[in-house]
Amino acid sequence: MNAEFMQAFEQLGKEKGIAPEVLFDAVEAALISAYKRNFGAVQNVRVSLDRMTGEIHVFARKTVVEEVNDARLEIELLEARKSDVRYEVEDVVEIEVTPKDFGRIAAQTAKQVVVQRIREAERGIIYEEFSNRESDILTGIVQRIEQKNVYIDLGKAEAILAPSEQIPGEVYKHGERVKSYIIEVKKTTKGPQILVSRTHPGLLKRLFELEVPEIHDGVVEIKSVAREPGARSKIAVYSRDENVDPVGSCVGHKGVRVQAIVNELRGEKIDIVKWNTDPAKYIANALSPAKVVNVEVNEVEKISQVIVPDYQLSLAIGKEGQNARLAAKLTGWKIDIKSESQARTEG
Repeated sequence: MNAEFMQAFEQLGKEKGIAPEVLFDAVEAALISAYKRNFGAVQNVRVSLDRMTGEIHVFARKTVVEEVNDARLEIELLEARKSDVRYEVEDVVEIEVTPKDFGRIAAQTAKQVVVQRIREAERGIIYEEFSNRESDILTGIVQRIEQKNVYIDLGKAEAILAPSEQIPGEVYKHGERVKSYIIEVKKTTKGPQILVSRTHPGLLKRLFELEVPEIHDGVVEIKSVAREPGARSKIAVYSRDENVDPVGSCVGHKGVRVQAIVNELRGEKIDIVKWNTDPAKYIANALSPAKVVNVEVNEVEKISQVIVPDYQLSLAIGKEGQNARLAAKLTGWKIDIKSESQARTEG
């Protein structure tokens, strides 16, 4: 290998963010394997690669002994002292054994090592990039669907949307752009494995952060999210500025902001409720769109008794208990709902 080759070698390492010395060490290790494979599997050898000129020298390392049992690994003391009288038994003598045509093998080996190391480095860079984006949202293109797993092309990498992370009933088409939420990035021998979700509550939160400037700027804060993917979600918001309506900010003019998120989630209904430090008011808000007459709370056990007008009972509970279930998940309180007539009967 000539000096130009070595310069290109070093430059390539720098461009790809690999320390040149790491590449040189890797090439030397690979050259030892290449030599043993082609010229002598048993020999103990050292390969020296000149960092400036690219010259390669192979040295057989032999232990100095009184009597030789294996000439490939040992050298007699008298023989060793012919080159240097200071050698003693158990010293190691290095004898150059560089084959004439080793340069061709060396160049081929070096190329393979460089390609492999660059590939590893690039995988490492991609892993770092995406592992730093866990709990973030990204947009990709549906590449293929295999065994119900959806593979999403992210440009530099590929994400996997597992069946358990897909919105029930959602159909994914090849070439379609889709937003998803990074739940985990794993390191594998084939590069980073990026696991994404369409069902995670974090996706809803991040969509609102992207769509609502007041949330992005920190004026409006998302306090809690409860979600039943593909069906309905509730999100509790709070404003740090009393002049800013947190619910209105999230809904947007003529509902344009929330509608963009509903469209992204293929029609999932979203209730935006106002968070409150008072648990009774917060629970009443969380049961939206139902109107609430009264809320009694047991702060020790975090249980609430909610009374609603008779005609609002089915709305408050929701289809198959969904509204009450989401409100409980959103607030962290157990919610017992009764109509006014039920309350009077029991009272």
